[in-house]
Parts: sequence; C-alpha cells; structure tokens
Amino acid sequence: MQWSKHNIVGRTRPAGTPFVVNLLSGNADLLDEVSAAPLFAGEAPVDPSEWTAKGYWVDEPEEQRRWKRAYLDFLDARERDEVQIFFVPWYGCNFRCDYCFQDDYNAKPAALTDAILDAFFAHVAAEFAGRRKYLTLFGGEPLLPGDAAKERVSAFMRRAAAARLDVAVVTNGHSLVDYLDVLALAKIREIQVTLDGPPQSHDLRRVLAGGKPTFDRIADGIDAALAAGHTVNLRSVVDRRNLALLPELARIASERGWTGNPRFKTQLGRNYELHSCHAAGGNGPLYSRMELAEDLHALVREHPEFLDYHRPAFSVSKFLWEHGELPKPLFDACTGTKTEWAFDYQGRIFACTATVGKPGEELGTFWPQAKLDREVVGKWQARDTVSMEECRSCAQALACGGGCTSVAKNRTGEIATTDCRPSRELLELGVGAYLEV
Repeated sequence: MQWSKHNIVGRTRPAGTPFVVNLLSGNADLLDEVSAAPLFAGEAPVDPSEWTAKGYWVDEPEEQRRWKRAYLDFLDARERDEVQIFFVPWYGCNFRCDYCFQDDYNAKPAALTDAILDAFFAHVAAEFAGRRKYLTLFGGEPLLPGDAAKERVSAFMRRAAAARLDVAVVTNGHSLVDYLDVLALAKIREIQVTLDGPPQSHDLRRVLAGGKPTFDRIADGIDAALAAGHTVNLRSVVDRRNLALLPELARIASERGWTGNPRFKTQLGRNYELHSCHAAGGNGPLYSRMELAEDLHALVREHPEFLDYHRPAFSVSKFLWEHGELPKPLFDACTGTKTEWAFDYQGRIFACTATVGKPGEELGTFWPQAKLDREVVGKWQARDTVSMEECRSCAQALACGGGCTSVAKNRTGEIATTDCRPSRELLELGVGAYLEV
C-alpha cells in the first residue's frame, strides 16, 4: 500500500489548513494537523482504513486499474460530447483593441460567397454526421456595421436554421442592437460580449478604429439582447491595468439589472501572449496564470460581493463548492480537433480559436476542395496527459489536463508538449476562498 500518486496536497491560503484532493477517487478533505502529518511526510497513516476508503492510501495495481477505467470513460464521454464548430466570416474588425493577437495575420480580403457558405454547411453535415453540434460565429468581428455584412450574416443564420443548428456569437457588442433582427433568424444559444471594466478602463483598451469610446453602446446592446430573451456571456480580458476596476464593472452590471437576470453570466479571460501580441518589451501588464489568481483572490477577499458577479474557478475549487463533488478526472484540457474545430471564409480548417487565421496553422480546406492533413490532426488528437511524459508522473495532471496545445506549441514549436497549470497553488487559493470552514 502507498499514498496515491494522484493526491494533490496543500494548505489553504491564507489560513494554512491542510487539505487533500484526489480527482481519480473523487474525494477532497480538509484535514487537521495530526492526521495530515503522515500524508505530508510520505509516511504510512496510523489508521489507514478511512484513507483507503477515500482512495488516498491505495494498492497500486488496483489504482492503476481504476485509472484505466476512468481514462476509457473519459474518451467515451468525449466521443458523445457536443462539438463546437467556429466559423469566421472575415477577420476585419471595427475595433483597435490594444492587445489584439490577430493584428499580424494579414488575412487576405475576400468575399464570403454563397458557394463558400454552402460548402461549409455541406462539410459540417458530412463530417460531423451523427454528432451533437452547434455553430459559433467568430472573427475578427462577425457583427460588422453595414448592410453588406448584415446580409452575409443573415445568409449564415438562414442556413443554420435550415440545418437545425444552434448558433452562438462572439462579438465586441458594438453593433449588437443593429443585429437583433438578424439573430432572430436562427436559434441563438448565447452571445459573448466583452467589457474590460467600467468605462474609464474599457474605453482605453477597446476603442473604435477612429479612437472613439465604445462602452456605452456595448452596454446598451447587452440591455437589448437580454430584453430580447438572449443569454449574454459577459467576458472581461484581464491584466494588471484593469483587474482592480472589476468591482466597479460588477456594480454597473447590478445597477443595470444584468446580474439579476438568469440569462446573464460572466467569464474572465487572461490577457496573455498568444502569438505575437506583447512580444516586445517583456510581459509588461501581463499576468502569469498564478499571478492573476493571487490578485483575484486578494480582490475577492477585499470585495466579497464580487462573487455575486463572478466566481473564479481556482482550478476545480468553484466546481466543488457549487456541486458538492469533484468533476471527473481531466485527461485532456485541449478541445482542439476533438470537440472543437474552426473554419474561415477562405475555406480553411483550423484546430481551434487560438489558431484560426494564423499562417501555417491550417489543417486543411473545405473549399474549393475538401482535404485534411491527417498526420497533423492525428498529433493534435493524440496529445493528452497519457501521451506526455511530464503529465504521466505529475500528481496534478487530472486537474490540469495538460493545458492548451496552442500555447504549448507556440512556446516550444511542438504539439506534444505541456502548458502546465499550477493546480495545487490554485486549489490552495480556491479551497481557502470557497470551502474553508
């Protein structure tokens, strides 16, 4: 018998209470110092019965069998999972956000023709037959102003409705009010809109091409979308310049009635160096994943009411707090080419939104001819915590899932490399914030 290699052992912050989390057994416990001492020291427990019952103290061959079953269950569940299919109608944008990672893509201008739309929907019907799926309109900015753009988006929506496919939309929100009639042509699952804080913060970061502010018009669009019955997912892209102002955005959201609407939800996205953005001059305002979590933890402690607006994940801490149980083991955090694909108006196929439009990341085409680089796709699909040596020996692997393939490839040049998440440290923050008694 031995301690499980999947035990994640740490101390809550700031109180320092010992805890253990094991994604394979599905158990998590806050501990007292006496009972925790053998676990931290790697020594046998005085009374192993309860530790054994919870999968912390294990027979190694039996744990290996449980791990194999969990892995096969994960693969089976992913095969049954819904596929998210992104479509980029153009890379043009009416904003000039100061952190845009698509600036250097230099995508060639081309019209989104009926032939390309027909080819896309035919490809989706053929290649994803029998799979649950939905579409997401992406960009650039998919909801550009003007009649020509509206006509093309309308053509997309009509085809989606005919195919009985739900549509999600990722938009900067500036033209949202003008597009509500177009969105009514299909079944809209949700609309993701970005506000990077209150006006004084957002309007410095996310401006129109001519430099004009955008907050007020976006907020009016959110009001209108919620009033029309749409689900709005409000996203904030966070770095050191705007994190401290998020409680003010939360106050605005409350005053406008957003947070009281069951169709309103939030997410935070870390502003990070994806491809070429922020490449010069070091990280500057950028957070590492852990730095952001630490500052967000401090913000929540100072402004506990912020949790009414947004609840940070802190690895699996939020899930544990909300559901009273741990999620299933995560053998692969990357959805690219598995339950996510991306397509664009030039007829190209990509793995995911982090790679779509980036020169050299194409996996194939759906127009003018259908072809796919099966070898490269195979490398994407083979990458998981089982295929990477670092993950196989890591206690945190089933919480981390190996991270993002695109970020790892951008860092190392190789697909089968890790984008490690500081899961133990995130749990130390999250268990302390949500679960400590």
